[in-house]
Amino acid sequence: MRTPLLEVTGVNKSFPGTHALKDVSFELLPGEIHALMGENGAGKSTLMHLLSGVYAPDSGEIRIDGHPVMLRSPRQAQAHGIGMVFQELSLAPGLSIAENVYPNRAPTRPGGTIAWGSLYRQTRELLAQFEIDVDPRTLVRDLNITTRQIVEIVKALSLDARMLLLDEPTSALPPNEVERLFDVLRRLKARGIGIVYISHRIPEVMAIADRVTILRDGQRVGTHPIGAVTPDDIIEQMVGRKIADLYPARADSFGQELLRVEGLSHERDFSGISFTLRRGEIVGVAGLMGARRSELLRALVGVNKTTSGTIAISGSPVRIQSPEHAFALGMAYLPEERKTDGLFLKMPLRQNISATALRDFARLGLMSARKEAAVTQAYVERLHIRTPGVNQLVGRLSGGNQQKVMLSKWLVRQPKILIIDEPTKGVDVGAKVEIHALLRELARQGAGILFVSSEFPEIIGLADRILVMVEGRLVGEIPAGQATEQNLMLLSSGYTAREPAAGG
Repeated sequence: MRTPLLEVTGVNKSFPGTHALKDVSFELLPGEIHALMGENGAGKSTLMHLLSGVYAPDSGEIRIDGHPVMLRSPRQAQAHGIGMVFQELSLAPGLSIAENVYPNRAPTRPGGTIAWGSLYRQTRELLAQFEIDVDPRTLVRDLNITTRQIVEIVKALSLDARMLLLDEPTSALPPNEVERLFDVLRRLKARGIGIVYISHRIPEVMAIADRVTILRDGQRVGTHPIGAVTPDDIIEQMVGRKIADLYPARADSFGQELLRVEGLSHERDFSGISFTLRRGEIVGVAGLMGARRSELLRALVGVNKTTSGTIAISGSPVRIQSPEHAFALGMAYLPEERKTDGLFLKMPLRQNISATALRDFARLGLMSARKEAAVTQAYVERLHIRTPGVNQLVGRLSGGNQQKVMLSKWLVRQPKILIIDEPTKGVDVGAKVEIHALLRELARQGAGILFVSSEFPEIIGLADRILVMVEGRLVGEIPAGQATEQNLMLLSSGYTAREPAAGG
């Protein structure tokens, strides 16, 4: 038996009102990709923060190469060979790749000035290990998201990391770029580096991991060789129950037209977009990175200004001047980045949920905390939001629960058109099932829903119709039941059948 690179034995960690980890044990072997899975709030992030030196355990032991260690800071964790790559990338967009890989650690000449030639050479050598042929002087802002993710990994390896902790490394990647990242991980594995791989995407875990450890409610449910479990086994252990179907049944018919878009264009992002949305209908927008899907959604609610085309709501032409105007017309918009664009992380749950309808919670010009609390508690129960109470700061909730809060704050407005960018980004399978069911229930109640998702299975399972975009153009529409991952990928890649050339 190989000596583990990393061992965690009987670790406990509590925060006010929460016992985050309860007697958890875990190990990572050399040259192993060990997946860590669980619902939002299961304890995955807390465990990673313990291993990266951000938190200290209340009790239990952490061993590296068989020796007990105390990881009191990220610097100490790095000194022991642990590199952490968080879901929100920490790169500085305005600096070069080399400056990001060696922050405050660049080689210097006598006198203290940076030895730029050595810096670029060292960075180029690291990138070459992963067949990344890009100039190390390139600014990070000019890289695609996959290359940025790899630069984060290279940055960790520049610190001589023997263990990598990857938190949702593919959450922002288009489907066609995931395998490129996997190639990098397999190269690291072959060099004996141990990788802890946190992901909600079960197909990816089945494809890349050697073993999987599952947490639920702060406790380890089990550790299994990946070949000894099925996706259904993993889901059942994560949520503590069998899930019959990830996607609810579709509607048989739809009502009147709610939204009509004709020839909508933006000077840089998209052109000639036309589609409709009916009452009770869920329409998905598919595409790869650079398709301008998010830009279209923002234009529909007045964030981005259009240059031509028309929008009609319930048959009446409108010119949407601002998000406030869109909201007054019965539209709601859930952005992709909930932490920066969708929520007030330093405010309590009740104030986030009341934020879109302040007049409804005011009396004589003063906010009613009692009414806020009562309405918020109703949404906590309806959407199964896991929180110690309605006064909990939203920033302390797990990602899945934050997503439910963002939904709740718009449901207060009872919108007739719901526009959502990545409805289940960074959300575990149990929360996905609940969000999918909620969206279908809202559609049954008469709302029209337009959503973007980078996950083709989600688009196929949830949408009644699928619109496909390529580089700002609408290139196809596929009814429910006819879509497959293959034909979505073909359309999203810009492939269209062509007539044979004359005489060919």
